[in-house]
Amino acid sequence: MIAIAAVGVSVVYGILRLVNFAFGDVMAFGALVAYAFNGPLRLSMLPSALLAMAAAAVLSVLLDVVLWRPLRARRAGFMSLFLASIGLALILRQSLLLAAGPQPRSFRVNPYKVYVLGSVRLSEAQAITIATAAAVIVLVGLFLARTTLGRVMRAMADDRALAAVSGVDVGRVIAYTWVIAGLLAGVAGVLAALVQYSFDPNFGFQLLLPIFAAVVLGGIGSAYGALAGGLVLGVAMELSTWTGFAGGVNPVYKPVVAFVVLALALMVRPQGLFGRARVV
Repeated sequence: MIAIAAVGVSVVYGILRLVNFAFGDVMAFGALVAYAFNGPLRLSMLPSALLAMAAAAVLSVLLDVVLWRPLRARRAGFMSLFLASIGLALILRQSLLLAAGPQPRSFRVNPYKVYVLGSVRLSEAQAITIATAAAVIVLVGLFLARTTLGRVMRAMADDRALAAVSGVDVGRVIAYTWVIAGLLAGVAGVLAALVQYSFDPNFGFQLLLPIFAAVVLGGIGSAYGALAGGLVLGVAMELSTWTGFAGGVNPVYKPVVAFVVLALALMVRPQGLFGRARVV
């Protein structure tokens, strides 16, 4: 889940140089949309998740049209975009709280159904999350490596001006970037809500720190790096609670483990796993 969300943050930053603090709240929006279809309307998880992804993509495009595109037209600087992103995150979070209420909610999955694979025990929600996340990560990797749009997006992330001179339709690619970021936010939000079992409109904000840590670990702006950084941090955070490691750490401190891993990795490779070393 962290790897998928980190890719969404990374592609937006790579192409637009925008630190999207509202990404966690778009994830929460996707989870709430999925719950609306899965809970009250009693659809199964798959169509509910697909509808949530579509809704998150539409929201991302609308936010671009209403906020980010006018700021780009006025050539807003990095600090202006930074503050606008924080403000947008606060507005989305409070809007979700007003619309949905603060009460926790859960998807219609059986919490008592357990799959046993050797010495590993997985709940139904965990099994769905692992299988879906693995499939999405593979699809994202293939999309970036094999499709024309994926290659164009990587080219724009490397050098936007050169890509424009080469004939790339920058405006169209930016629109597609927001669609893809919204789809990734939607699926990551649904998976995160499944794993937590119970969630509220604030839960997306709580995931931002490990997501941004994964982006930095992988190399800022690198989609492949975000995938790798997310997987490394996610595995490290989960294994840190294992009693086989000197008794394990309290699960409350899993974000601390993520930043310890990040700090140690950056001491060895300051540019991140897939980042480029720069000489100033």
